[in-house]
Amino acid sequence: MTEQTADHLQIYSDGDQAHARAAWCREVLNTAPDRFDAGRQIARRLGALVEDGRVEFGFWTPELQDWRIADGDVYLEILRPREALDLTASACDVTFDRVLLPVERCEAFTFAAAKGLRAGDRDSVGDFYALVWRDQDGALNRILDPLASSLPYGAFAPAEIYDLPAMQARRHDKGYFEQVRGETPHKFAPPTSILQVHVPTATPGGTLAALTRQFERLGARVAAGLPLEPDDELFAGYDAVQLLPVEPTTVYEAGPAFWTDSDADDSAVTAHLMRPDTTNWGYDIVISGMATVNPVLLETARPDELVDLAAVLHNFPRYPKMLVIDLVFGHADNQGLNALNSHFFAGPNMYGQNLDYHNPFVRAILLEMQRRKVDFGADGVRVDGAQDFKWWDASTQQMRHDDAYLQEMSELVQSIAGTEYHPWFVFEDGRPWPQEDWELSSDYRAVIENQKDFDPDVFQWGPLTFAHNTPFIYTFWLSKYWRIKEILTRGSNWISGTANHDTLRRGTQVSPKLNINTRLGETKMEILDKAYDNPAVSILTYAALPGVPMDFLNATARASWGFVRNQDDKYGVKVVAEEAISLKWQVDEYAYSIPGAFRFLKELGFETREDLARFMEFLPALVEVTDYDLHTIATLLNAVEPELAGPRPVTVGVLKQIARAWMDDMHEYCNVSHSTSKLDPVQTNAMRRLRMFRLHNPWLRHNLRPDDHFRYVEPIDGRTVFVSLRNAPQGGEVFTICHMEGGETEEIDPLDLLPDSVSRNDWYLAIRSPGIGSDYMGGPITLRDSMGLVFTRGLDVTHLSDEPH
Repeated sequence: MTEQTADHLQIYSDGDQAHARAAWCREVLNTAPDRFDAGRQIARRLGALVEDGRVEFGFWTPELQDWRIADGDVYLEILRPREALDLTASACDVTFDRVLLPVERCEAFTFAAAKGLRAGDRDSVGDFYALVWRDQDGALNRILDPLASSLPYGAFAPAEIYDLPAMQARRHDKGYFEQVRGETPHKFAPPTSILQVHVPTATPGGTLAALTRQFERLGARVAAGLPLEPDDELFAGYDAVQLLPVEPTTVYEAGPAFWTDSDADDSAVTAHLMRPDTTNWGYDIVISGMATVNPVLLETARPDELVDLAAVLHNFPRYPKMLVIDLVFGHADNQGLNALNSHFFAGPNMYGQNLDYHNPFVRAILLEMQRRKVDFGADGVRVDGAQDFKWWDASTQQMRHDDAYLQEMSELVQSIAGTEYHPWFVFEDGRPWPQEDWELSSDYRAVIENQKDFDPDVFQWGPLTFAHNTPFIYTFWLSKYWRIKEILTRGSNWISGTANHDTLRRGTQVSPKLNINTRLGETKMEILDKAYDNPAVSILTYAALPGVPMDFLNATARASWGFVRNQDDKYGVKVVAEEAISLKWQVDEYAYSIPGAFRFLKELGFETREDLARFMEFLPALVEVTDYDLHTIATLLNAVEPELAGPRPVTVGVLKQIARAWMDDMHEYCNVSHSTSKLDPVQTNAMRRLRMFRLHNPWLRHNLRPDDHFRYVEPIDGRTVFVSLRNAPQGGEVFTICHMEGGETEEIDPLDLLPDSVSRNDWYLAIRSPGIGSDYMGGPITLRDSMGLVFTRGLDVTHLSDEPH
């Protein structure tokens, strides 16, 4: 008998197709050049694939071999809700009809096929599925699908069958891809500038759909020639948008789970379901589910939202925007051990677990996850922590960088709307990090040098973009001058700029007792805000330095940012203790007092910032001196006189409650929407005009030529002033002067700082930083910290008004 049925549900097992797929798998394993080649072919058939009126399922299940599970004890589990299921409901109890269908196995692979299944789409919910095996006690144990296309309840729950072909057929940016279709795969070129976005804090809604509406509104106003308000300008002028990771992340370490079976037998399952609601900065991934979208980011629980965002960006009027996604395959959180079989892992590291890249099937599956994810519509890819892709070389007894795998990532061919293409690739690689001398010894060029023959446009994060940069400490710019000189001559393939998710987070962890540049502002909040949204730094980055500039939305909005993750139970208090110093940098008494701000901490008794600050002075010290002994920490906090604010008595449970409140409140506090009413329209307009300048002068991306000039003004006299002269290949010049730090200059004519051989005539002031009046058109001026000017000669600058203001 080749077909088994669940007649009352009209679900039919297609045994012939499952048998044929297993036979095909055996043929591939026997005839492929090697196991990795076989794995890449087989990986294309893993997951739940909707096609030809049926759904085919494929799983890599070496654990079934390890545990000697018989074929007759393995089933495909189909779960169909008996009532209409609202995926956006915060919580519900749902009874599913359960159908167990037979499978076909081939070595470490398991296949099934069925007809009569419901595939989800934008308008309807599909059946859920997993693989199950029966143990000696008769209980069914689930194996989840790491290549799932839809995970409404996260990576630790059954997946939803989803009609990806229908999703692709509906996309509204087919023309964007069709216009570059050719006989060979198209290669997308680098953009001129990037806006980096953390989706949950980018809009009041905190979802991909809300971000899409933000760009739809902006596009409509640009197309109609309407004025742009300051919060519009934050998103304008870029030709690429890079999202922090949108993969499913860790879940609550101590529960509750988002899917909990409360009653089950072979014919039905009753489950308590919760809509995923974790807060996370994006990098705490479990690898499983990387081929789809984190349900926390989905307003509708439909992965189509990522396609919708890609389409709005690609169809943006006048200046289409690339979508760059951030892939994290260099590690897995320890929770990944509960989502994937042990063969995926090669041992622990500082983040959780190393992945076993040299297992040919792991390697193939990871690449397939990447391919499917990018096919949502990305034309650019940023690879997180590329220096962490390593394997153990037993012959030399050391870890080696897996540059071959990084190359394989770049070589993947994507396909959308019948167009095959290679995305633009960026790697974050600071090797030999975490070696102690990495800041001195890293050249940030390992991937560029390894891949330049295949892809001359492969990029890396540059030395001013990697994590540990603090542009608010005096002498930062002079101390980094040796790196700036490297950028001038080698930076064409580097991401530039100092404001990103990592540098801003590190900045909030710096001790305020260091030699802080107080000329940046009157308060610590003002200093931090201006350091990472500094007009002089932006002018340097956009009008002088090569490479591709990138800005982090939370920095340009002068919103807060930090390590936001509310899932921790074991180490949550320790993480908050490490983050506590950010209270000094990012939260003042007024910000804390605003109704609605920090509501969870206030409910716990920290009614004022002073209450919280005093508690946060004790907590980090006690974490350190007790070696993170929570019971001792609680005891000592109870003994403090005068008594600390907050819940009494302090217990281990109370400490964890406070840590959770901190994370939830800080996540809400970091939302950009809270800062838009305080934006300076002069600042946002000047920065947008600067991005437009770069957009229309893409030649600035390339390294300085022999006839270009860059230097700092001497004598120093208590300040750092950079001047730059760039010559356009087509004719024309750009001259910039940037006061980076220190005291004011004497009254100078900026053009007097040009090289002696360059004429002072016919220069036009294209851009002036905030703080310089609109009546200044040139001539003598006194420059102060963070001021900058851009002069041009022989270049058309009318484009600066292309997006109205």
